[in-house]
Amino acid sequence: MDGIAAALADTTRWQLVELLAQRPRSVGELAELTGLRQPQTTKHLQTLARAGLVTMAPLGQRRVYAAEAAPLREYADQLQKLAATIEAHAGERDVLDRYRAAIEADTAAADRDRWADGRAFSFERALPVPPETVWRYWTDAGLLASWWVPPSLTVTECVLEPEPGGRVVLVYRDAEGTYRSEGQVRTARETERLEFDLSVLDAAGAVAFSGRYDLALAAAANGGTRLRLGLEISATTVEAVSAIAGIETGWGQVLDHLTEVITRKETQS
Repeated sequence: MDGIAAALADTTRWQLVELLAQRPRSVGELAELTGLRQPQTTKHLQTLARAGLVTMAPLGQRRVYAAEAAPLREYADQLQKLAATIEAHAGERDVLDRYRAAIEADTAAADRDRWADGRAFSFERALPVPPETVWRYWTDAGLLASWWVPPSLTVTECVLEPEPGGRVVLVYRDAEGTYRSEGQVRTARETERLEFDLSVLDAAGAVAFSGRYDLALAAAANGGTRLRLGLEISATTVEAVSAIAGIETGWGQVLDHLTEVITRKETQS
């Protein structure tokens, strides 16, 4: 596939394949139709032949080339599979588009520090396990690390101590860097409510913005849990535009990840 893609990436070679798709042609005829010199035409045809896209038949003093359909069909099949994969994961592209639109809108609004102070978000999820199980996924460091970032990132440190004054630490990384957040628990009522502050730090360790989180868990009639998460941000800086713009999309992904992990580990084991 790589050889075919490389061979067809050149516009002249593409033109040669188009001409040969109509009927076999000699090197001289192809050179005349493309406006190339014969040595140049021959070089391009040799590249196409190495990729299996054309074959050459010597007819006396003439070299006649013909296009081969099978490699093109195989290449087309791979492209169709690639397109189908893209369509199957269209939701991921939608996330990116929403994030980009939010960054554009917030960039226009972020004309001074504290520009987004007081902005609030609210999230709800229905989980298929009782509140005590969901509580463990918020307070056990190992379980917390299994879901508390979007799947594309890697957690390197994750702590949430479920007691007033307890530490909250989240450190994760991707190929472009490491990101750290630190805070403190304000309220902890086991299986019911968890309030904590968490500040996102910039590369120098200064606060980019802070959030106050209010997690409420309630038993549902079906034996599951109704989760509600409120978030209000403060101490916002102009430099934190992209992070603030990504809160709604990011937390939506994170809570979807929590639902997926709990469902897989607790109901399908």
